[in-house]
Order: sequence, then C-alpha cells, then structure tokens
Amino acid sequence: MKILILGNGAREFSIGRAIKNEAKEHELFYMPGNGATHQLGTNINIKDFNELALWAKKNGIELTIVGPEAPLVEGVVDVFKSHSLTIFGPSKAAARLEGSKVYMKNFLAKYNIPTARYIETDSIEEAFKFTNSLSTPIVVKADGLCGGKGVIIAQTHDEAKVAVSEMLSGKSFGDAGKKVIVEEFLDGYELSMFAVCDGDDFILLPAAQDHKRLMDNDQGPNTGGMGAYAPTPLVDDVLYEKVKERIIRPTLDGMKKENAPFEGVLFIGIMVVKGEPITLEFNVRFGDPECEILMPLMTSSVSDMFLKAATNRLAEIKVEFSKQYAVGVVMASENYPYGSSKPAEIILDDVHHEEIEKYTHVSYAGVSLQDDKLYADGGRVLVCVGLGDTIKQARDRAYMRCGQVHFAGKKLRTDIAYQAL
Repeated sequence: MKILILGNGAREFSIGRAIKNEAKEHELFYMPGNGATHQLGTNINIKDFNELALWAKKNGIELTIVGPEAPLVEGVVDVFKSHSLTIFGPSKAAARLEGSKVYMKNFLAKYNIPTARYIETDSIEEAFKFTNSLSTPIVVKADGLCGGKGVIIAQTHDEAKVAVSEMLSGKSFGDAGKKVIVEEFLDGYELSMFAVCDGDDFILLPAAQDHKRLMDNDQGPNTGGMGAYAPTPLVDDVLYEKVKERIIRPTLDGMKKENAPFEGVLFIGIMVVKGEPITLEFNVRFGDPECEILMPLMTSSVSDMFLKAATNRLAEIKVEFSKQYAVGVVMASENYPYGSSKPAEIILDDVHHEEIEKYTHVSYAGVSLQDDKLYADGGRVLVCVGLGDTIKQARDRAYMRCGQVHFAGKKLRTDIAYQAL
C-alpha cells in the first residue's frame, strides 16, 4: 500500500516505523517529514492542501494519515475527501473539538459529558468574577491552538487574573487567547486515553500517562511532553467501561447530531477523581509522546486499523496489543521550552548489547540531515523507547538507550513512569 503521512515529529516517525515493521512492501511518503524519516520513506514538500491532494491522486496514494492538529483544524481532510481520497482524521467541523476549547467545553456541557465547572468569556470582568468564586489552584485556558502550551494552572487568584489579562489582551497567545476558559481545578490523577473512531464505532487503546513538566518530580514549566508510559496500572476494566459509556459514546453520538461525525483519533485528557473519570479536554489526534509508546505495543496490523477507521469499517477488525509495557523518554535541546537552540550533531553509539538491540528504538522529531549527519535542531529532538515485561524493565531499557545518544545540551527527565513505580 502507498501511504502518505502528514507531519514531522516523533509521533509521525513512530506511525511510519510501525507500518514498515508490519510489512516492508508498504511504500511511505512524508510531508514534510524530518531529517530521519528518509530511513522509512520519501520526504516531499507540498504545503498547499489542494496541490498535495492532486499529488496524492497522481501518485496512487491509497491512504493518508494526518499526525498533527494544525492541518486537521485547517481542513486538510475535507480537501482530500473532495478529491475522493482516503484520509484518516476528522473533518474541519469535527476538529473544532481541539481547535476551540470554548466549542469543546460547550459541547461537553450540551451532551452531559462529565467535565470541570467553567466559564467561557472574552470579558475580563466576567472572568475575574468567576475566578473569585473558585478556590485555588485555578485553571486558565486559551481558546485556540497553542501547541499544547495554552493552559495555565494558577496557584493564587492574582496569578489567575494575570493569566486571564495577558490572554485576553493577546500578549500571551495572540488571537488564540482572545477568548478564555476559567475552570475549577480537579484534584486526582491524569490519564491520556485514545479512541480510534470511524464516525460510528470506536476502539479504545490502552491508557497512557504523559509527563508534561520539564524537570524531575513534575517541576518546571509545562512542555509538549517529556515522556510517557503505557499501559498504566492506574486503570482497570471498570474505569475503561465508564470512559466508553460516559465520554466516548455520547461524544460520537453528539458529533453526529452536530452534523460533524467524528473520524480519527479522539484523545481524551482525563482526570480521575475518586474513581470517576472527568474530561479535562479533547484533542483530535494522537498525543506526542504517547503515540511513540502505543505503536510498538500493537500486534495487529497498524495500517489496517488506520484504513478501516478511514473507511467506516472498524467493526470488521479486532485491534490487539502485546502484554508488554512501553516507556518513552524524550530528549530535548538545550533551551527547550524557552527558546531555540543551536543545531548540535547527534552521535549514536553502536549497539552491541542484544537487549538494547531487541527491546529499544529511537523515534526522531526535531532533527535535520546535513552531509549524511543528523543534527538536533531544537525543541523535542527524539524519543528513546523501551519495551519490557514490567514497567521497570521497560523504563530501564529506555534509559539504557538514552545513554547511547549524545548531542550538546541534551536535556531529559530521569524519572519517567515514576507514578507507576
């Protein structure tokens, strides 16, 4: 099968790697890809969606998989479908679940899906009044896309008001913050759950746990994610059923009523409070770095899952996972997440250890290729993934792999999966 993958991160690298591992004869193309995706397929650079769809048609692309949120919110799926191409991801209308936090919160309220008490407003007076009614900490969110960084957890009322003021003035996140959500802080533990959907049916994947903060012990600023592990032992069958019945099923039914059937990945950020799942937010694509640990756990066909979901045929397949655990550790560049970093050559030690060879791998993100050498380009550079029969074994193997990757200024957490251990 000829498959086009949109995106340039470790998430997209992982999807391509899983597809190649299942069958070498799949031919992969990346738009735009990164400095390492040439190991899996061919990088192309056609940014205009119409031109890209015409290229896909001309080159016999049988399936397109969209990785990041921006092209989904901009409507790439609608463009490809107008050319009768098969594409995995939600329509522009359905992608509003991530594109607008206000739309998402109002949708949750309309269809009685459990979520935190909130107000959505562009009025500073209203926001301040609601802020005063809450106990601290207080959550302040920008409405639009902010690359995973538009959420502030304020520890005091004053801090919350500063966050509201800076968002509404456009200082923090530009137009993405011109409307805000202020909501109560939920005290529990957070989970990432992913449902692959075809508009009618869905398959819920094993729950993962992400590590958002930059430093060990969840210190420092929020990032796009510094590591993750799956499956988490914090979820049992009862909780999975509650998520299916109270969150996913009413969401799919509600989106049909909104004339925007949901196809693609529904990423549910969940807070578990006293055993009950509460929806923090929706995203409309795989999490990064969660995708990097879920893909290698799949034992059934990855490409078939994407194809069946994109053609409303999920009911025909059973998606299966190994009994193993996966841990992914992100390596970021020196100045992440504060600013850009100078490119630094990546040196990989030769792998002589059979355990590392067999049970670990690297998924690349912020890298470029110059004179056949890989360079760390800034941001999150790569993810070292380890598999094992226990979380500890998977984690130890992931860190063994980390020890074999070197570049100037490399930054990583040393405590990924600590919640489970």
